[in-house]
Amino acid sequence: MSVHQALELLQYGTMHEVYGLIPWSSNYTFLVTVQYQKTELLAVYKPIQGERPLWDFPHGSLAQREVAAFLVSAALGWHLVPPTVLREGVYGPGAVQLFIEHDFEEHYFTMRERPPEVFMRIVAFDVITNNADRKAGHILRDRTGRIWVVDHGLTFHIQPKLRTVLWDFADQPLPPDVQEDLRQLLKVLRDSESALVTQLTRLISVPEIAAFRSRVAQLLRAGHFPLPSNNRRCVPFPPV
Repeated sequence: MSVHQALELLQYGTMHEVYGLIPWSSNYTFLVTVQYQKTELLAVYKPIQGERPLWDFPHGSLAQREVAAFLVSAALGWHLVPPTVLREGVYGPGAVQLFIEHDFEEHYFTMRERPPEVFMRIVAFDVITNNADRKAGHILRDRTGRIWVVDHGLTFHIQPKLRTVLWDFADQPLPPDVQEDLRQLLKVLRDSESALVTQLTRLISVPEIAAFRSRVAQLLRAGHFPLPSNNRRCVPFPPV
C-alpha cells in the first residue's frame, strides 16, 4: 500500500472496531480498525479528549503535533513516521496513525548494533522537531526489517526540550545526505507559501514553526549532532 493510499484510507475510512487501550501509554491510545471501500487496516487512534494535561504543552495540541511530525518526515523524504492524519473518531477528533506490526520485545537498545544510517536520521529528526520524549520503545522494526518511529505528541515546543536515548552519535558529523536533505527542507520552510508551511500552520503555532525553522538552520550551521545539555534532563523516563 502506498503512502497516499494509506492516508486516504485513514482519513476517509470508517472506524469500525475499537480493540481497546494500548498498554503503557501516558495518554488514551486505542487500537482500532479502519475500513475504506474493501480495504481494512489496523490503526492507532489518539483522541484529543484523552490527552493528559501537561504544564508545558498547550492542552489539546498533541494530536496535531503527531501529524506535523509525519509531514516533516515525509517532506524530508525519510518516511520514518507512519502515515498519520487528524480526523474525527469514535471518541472525537484525534490523530489516527497506521499501526506498524512489530515485535513488542524489540526496541532501540536491542537493535542499536544495526547499520547507523537510519538512527542518524532519527537523531536529526528529533533535534529539529525538538522531541521531548524519544524513548527506546518508540523505535519499531516491522516484519520487513524497516525502522519506524512513533509517539510524537511532545514535539515542536519553542523552548529546548530534547530528551532522547539516542545520544550514541553526540558530536559526530552530520552525514552528507542528511545535510543535503536538511538544506532542501530549510528552503521549503523559508517559503511561507509552500505546501508544507501551509499544512503546518493548521497544526502548530506560527512561533513554533519559526522555532522549527531556526533549529534546522542551527543544526546545519553546527554540522554535527548536539551534545546533551548540562542544564536540564536530556533522557526520558522511563527510557524504554
